[in-house]
Amino acid sequence: MTINLEGRVAIVTGAGGGLGRSHALALARNGAKVIVNDLGGARDGSGNDVTAAEAVVEEIRAAGGIAASNGGSVTAMSDVQIMVSDAMERWGRVDILVNNAGILRDRTFAKLGMDDFRAVVEVHLMGAVNCTKAVWDIMREQRHGRIVMTTSSSGLFGNFGQSAYAAAKMGLVGLMNTLHLEGERYNIRVNCISPSAATRMTDDVYDAEVLHGLGPDCVSPAVVALSADDAPSRVIMGAGAGVFERAMITLTRGVHIGDCADAPARILSQIDRISDRTGEFLPASGPEQSQHEIAMMRDSTAAAALAEAQRG
Repeated sequence: MTINLEGRVAIVTGAGGGLGRSHALALARNGAKVIVNDLGGARDGSGNDVTAAEAVVEEIRAAGGIAASNGGSVTAMSDVQIMVSDAMERWGRVDILVNNAGILRDRTFAKLGMDDFRAVVEVHLMGAVNCTKAVWDIMREQRHGRIVMTTSSSGLFGNFGQSAYAAAKMGLVGLMNTLHLEGERYNIRVNCISPSAATRMTDDVYDAEVLHGLGPDCVSPAVVALSADDAPSRVIMGAGAGVFERAMITLTRGVHIGDCADAPARILSQIDRISDRTGEFLPASGPEQSQHEIAMMRDSTAAAALAEAQRG
């Protein structure tokens, strides 16, 4: 069984190497026409050179695929609009957007300058916002869209020295959750991948043996799956070493304590009950949390009234 993306047009940002290159090649192998975007900067975002993007385009064409390069910055809305306009002029539509571009400026929060913090957030989070905004109306009008955000285990679970990166990556999960709701009626499906892969971003993090098993090609099947016509929506998919998982942000059933004077102390004394994952659930949207809390309050109040009546 293969996924057929013929007739679909994809944009992959940060696709001059590593994960982005692998995603672009995989989408092209499955029939998509691909805009290969890469600013060509260093790992910290400095510099630019479109050579890498052009090399990936040549790889795709040599394999019989269709692709074009773009050297715009995802942080510049004017560059992004030019990129999307190019895709529309060439092929008349944009079906798939893979927000992959990113930079690293790792330091502990105590040592991290605010300019560096903002730069990381600007590329990872706002770069994805810019690209998504530029294709959103197109996807709504054609009533078809597949958007893949690149989150990270650093955002989902934390990682020492990556406060800016983690904040940006978790921001993409929030963006996905809301765009899933707003895009649902237009057949726009929005998902996240959380990749583990050996790229220039991680070449000084893992040893040689681990790096061998963490090729970017082991992640890209998740991107192809989430780009398919029958893709799910609002999935956070972990991918690495050929293993695919799903991360979920759930809500425990909780405990009704009320607004009594000793509520803070009761919260601490019952933290284990509050944290008990028995019966936890995945809210369909943000308001479901307050709806659950109101229902818990009413049930608790009704139970207390019944107990009082029975005592009387």
